[in-house]
Amino acid sequence: MKQTIQGVIFDWAGTTVDFGCFAPVSAFVEAFRKAGIDVTLEETRAPMGKLKIEHIRTMLAMPAVKARWTERWGRSPEESDAQAIYHDFEPALFAVLDRHCELKDGVLDCVKELHSRGLKIGSTTGYTREMMNVVEEAARQAGYAPDCLVTADETGGFGRPWPYMIFENMRLLKLPAVRTVVKIGDTVSDIEEARAAGVWAVGVVDGSSVMGLSHAEFSALTDAEKAAARIRARSVLLAAGADFVIAALKGQQRNCLRHVSASQRERSELNAHASLGCMSVYQMIKRGSSFICPLCCRRDSCA
Repeated sequence: MKQTIQGVIFDWAGTTVDFGCFAPVSAFVEAFRKAGIDVTLEETRAPMGKLKIEHIRTMLAMPAVKARWTERWGRSPEESDAQAIYHDFEPALFAVLDRHCELKDGVLDCVKELHSRGLKIGSTTGYTREMMNVVEEAARQAGYAPDCLVTADETGGFGRPWPYMIFENMRLLKLPAVRTVVKIGDTVSDIEEARAAGVWAVGVVDGSSVMGLSHAEFSALTDAEKAAARIRARSVLLAAGADFVIAALKGQQRNCLRHVSASQRERSELNAHASLGCMSVYQMIKRGSSFICPLCCRRDSCA
């Protein structure tokens, strides 16, 4: 039996705010540099979405980073090293965080549409509660205030990919079952969190950490370059287990219904059109029970 979608849980940085998810990137790079290690943007972005101390632990365990650390310090990195890097990371992040709270295009309209359909809006994050105090207030002033925000501080330190932030959202929002919930995020960790919880996992690519482009960089691309960037990001999120991948939280309103219980072939069609940039959240969720893809859109009108 098909269950009605009753709630949508959004990520924050890279999904609803901070196009490209740049606030933590510079802070991680600076913190590792203070520890005597240079890290690449690819290495820095790979664990994005995790609780920040866990992000650092994951980076230190990467073979290339671990090898550079061992060469520099003559031993493998230890937990005390992760804690020391985190000690430098926090002030570096807070120094720039308030400059990276701008809402992404389409967020307000998307949430308004979902609320009008009776859906509840939750949120999870890789930021701590203290960090989110900055982001949440800036978003509230810009008009975005989800019904619920849960950080790992409220789940005993169990952030992504653990499912407990989603479960706490469900408890607070009184959502009855995991298949009545959609989780939307821009990182592999977001998808892993959704999969662990058993909710619908939806990736978003424009302005994502996976894509890793600033708004100016993305806007400067040709239509063909944007399509290629979307396809690359989409492949990463699908490989992580996303049920669907959308281009952005906005889009055209021409659509064709596809149910949550779509066949694998239908899901492939949905994702193929999403990669063109034509699918929006409220094109994907309608009447709380169906995913939607504008299969009737002409390919040249979907950018």
